Amino acid sequence: MTAAAADPPKSAALAPGWLLVAGIVLASLTEAVAGTALSLGRADIIGDTYATPDEFAWLDIGYIMLKLTGFALAPWLLTRIDPRNALLVATLAMGAACGVAAFTADLSQLIVLRAVQGLAGGILLVGGQALLFQGWPAARQPFLQALFAMGAVVAPATLAPALQGWLVDTQSWTWIFFGVIPVSLAAAGLILMDDFALAAPAEPQRLDGIGLALFGTAMFSTTWVLSQGSRWDWFEATRIVWLSLVAAAALLLFVVRLHRAKGRALLDLAVFRVDDFAFAFVVSFVAGAALFGSAYLIPAFAIAVLGFTPTDAGALLLPSGGLFAGGLLLAAWLMQARGVPPIATVPFGIGLIMVAMWMLSGSTAESGADDMLPAILLRGLGLGFLFLSITLIAFGRLAAANVASGIALFNIGRQLGGLIGVAGLQTSMDHQIAANQTVLAAALSPGTPALAERLAAVTSLLVARGIEAGAAAKAATATLGRAVGGQAVVIAFDTAFNLVALLFIFAAPVVIAVKIALARRARTGVEP
Repeated sequence: MTAAAADPPKSAALAPGWLLVAGIVLASLTEAVAGTALSLGRADIIGDTYATPDEFAWLDIGYIMLKLTGFALAPWLLTRIDPRNALLVATLAMGAACGVAAFTADLSQLIVLRAVQGLAGGILLVGGQALLFQGWPAARQPFLQALFAMGAVVAPATLAPALQGWLVDTQSWTWIFFGVIPVSLAAAGLILMDDFALAAPAEPQRLDGIGLALFGTAMFSTTWVLSQGSRWDWFEATRIVWLSLVAAAALLLFVVRLHRAKGRALLDLAVFRVDDFAFAFVVSFVAGAALFGSAYLIPAFAIAVLGFTPTDAGALLLPSGGLFAGGLLLAAWLMQARGVPPIATVPFGIGLIMVAMWMLSGSTAESGADDMLPAILLRGLGLGFLFLSITLIAFGRLAAANVASGIALFNIGRQLGGLIGVAGLQTSMDHQIAANQTVLAAALSPGTPALAERLAAVTSLLVARGIEAGAAAKAATATLGRAVGGQAVVIAFDTAFNLVALLFIFAAPVVIAVKIALARRARTGVEP
């Protein structure tokens, strides 16, 4: 009786903790909405701010660069501020920055606000996930990490584009930022209401200001090069060459600084001594390219080729969100209730993504949402199996003191993988469209019977509708030119879909080699 009275009921002890979990998930959702705000609202924002493409690019560059910097800054910040308070401040800062952004069309102010959003987003993602690992035992992590992934990964890949497309079509782009305010307030309220006991924060550390400056310089230059390189034909532009050199030099100096700073390092590279983390980091880098790359291609194809509205393009990805979440929960159940090792679902997830992208590579200008839906659903299910597995593999064996640095590095790797994936696909599209137009135009040389028949048929149709014969002939030629251009774009998209599928085939030998090298290192006990 005494023991029973001393211990609170299990359900009562868990309730406060689940309020904190809900707050963390909602906080990650604010970053999902803010982080993808420019994907479908780009044209509307350019129109309202009167920005040139070069000026508008700073909205993306500032956000991503500060988000990456926020990832790196978060491990130090969590030793100086209680992690719960750090998460609370970052969530409120995200809401406040989005709220102000909804009331201004001044480009300079929007650039500053996007930078604040990026910094807050990086800190809240690392802080929220670190709290989950800090507050709950390993046995419960599969389900908890699945919930976190719904806000941090599923939402930006599926839910956010659908919501933003609807808001752009029915309201305006400012409502995208408006929508973050109630979510951030709800997240903050849940965090404040929770009194779940957490472990004491790590021992406070001094900030490595030099390391932070080097990392920020490297990330700024890298982000600019990867996001704008395709527009400037890469190394044909002097600015790309110089920024690439700056990025390489700053990153090299940053790594040297990490090795020399020892206990004062901004990030702890000791996490790479854990074989599982090193392996998962490589897989996450590749998976980030597939996730961001496919999330870029599918709406772009729907809008550019199929003529979808932003609402329809966003809704195209929405059904995959259900399969994405279902894959996460099913994988969590297999691991938590059935004891299936996380590595077991990695090949299954990769295989589904490859099949899905191969199916999408057969899309045409006559395809519709129903034709693309099976592949999109498979993609969502594959991502669900893959991302939970690599998360648990990465952090399952890390020491508590290294978890925050591990999460930061893991997120940096996934984000950079996504930037490289999108940059590669954009470059491929540019080159493919030009090459396809040249090849198709060469096949339609004057005097070709098929060409003459097609032009005659279109001309006759236009004449029958009352257009003068000379004008009809010119219009027929222009119509055929547009058809050739449209077909060149379709082929370029199909090639890009195939490239995402082939990505894992090309990356597989690298991943396998890394796994073998890590296994040998574990047997010999060799340090990196």
